Amino acid sequence: MDAEPDPVAVTLADRLGDRARPGVELATVTTLRVGGPARAMVVAEDDGDLGVVADVAQAHEVPVMVVGRGSNLLVGDDGWPGIALQLGRGFRGVSIDGGTVVAGAAEPLPALAGTIARAGLAGFAWGTAVPGTLGGAVRMNAGAHGRDMSDSLVEVEVYRLGRRAREVWPAQVLGLSYRHSDLPADAVVVAATLALEPGDQEVVRAEMADIRSWRRTHQPLNEPNCGSVFTNPPDDSAGRLVEAAGAKGLAVGGARVSERHANFIVTRPDARAADVVALVRRVHALVLDETGVDLVPEVRVAGSLASSGAWWR
Repeated sequence: MDAEPDPVAVTLADRLGDRARPGVELATVTTLRVGGPARAMVVAEDDGDLGVVADVAQAHEVPVMVVGRGSNLLVGDDGWPGIALQLGRGFRGVSIDGGTVVAGAAEPLPALAGTIARAGLAGFAWGTAVPGTLGGAVRMNAGAHGRDMSDSLVEVEVYRLGRRAREVWPAQVLGLSYRHSDLPADAVVVAATLALEPGDQEVVRAEMADIRSWRRTHQPLNEPNCGSVFTNPPDDSAGRLVEAAGAKGLAVGGARVSERHANFIVTRPDARAADVVALVRRVHALVLDETGVDLVPEVRVAGSLASSGAWWR
């Protein structure tokens, strides 16, 4: 007998049309290229779509996860039991007035960095190094090359799924710290305002070119990866510690510690999320045994991994 249609997917499709799809393999929308299916996936184009997601999630008691560009996300092989949410082009766009930049949360950070540079503003060149969206960068206070979102973020607009409404939060109340914010789980970042200083356009472009060159030389850009796996401990580098522990090149199944940068894990087409998890655990244990440093992963996890506490131990 054919399986009964999933009521979550059916309701979403009825209300959102082709902006909702059932059973999407999250390996296809994450940069690690591993992970099982979501119960349903929605590409939202406006606040009305977000309201539908909130209604359906509440009615069927299923969780919602914002995927973004999937650049800092490890989904288990069992997938995601709820709704995976991406923001579509309706949540893009950039407006610049003097040194004030207002951008939609779906703007890719490299594209935003380029727009800001062309406007003759400085202080955001580092964004060209982060392959995620502005929304994800706000939530995790993303950064690179000695800068992060907290350096320029003024305020953020969020859509609260639990309240079906937008709210404006000043940056001072976000609790921004190293790769962390205090934004609640139901707050979907939809826009952000930045304050930047004037700068020489050619100087900023040269800085961005240097950053891109450094990444091509030092990071495995042409292989599936999730960016930095572990956060840097105070006054040290996670990559240095992993390499010092002899873990560079270490492999489990289809996952391998990159020979180019030891704080990156790359995957082959046959890799499974379980391979990545096992490798993270082996690397963590090696570093702890060799150096005494208890590394903490930067990558977010979803599915059963998220409910297993310190999943990397």
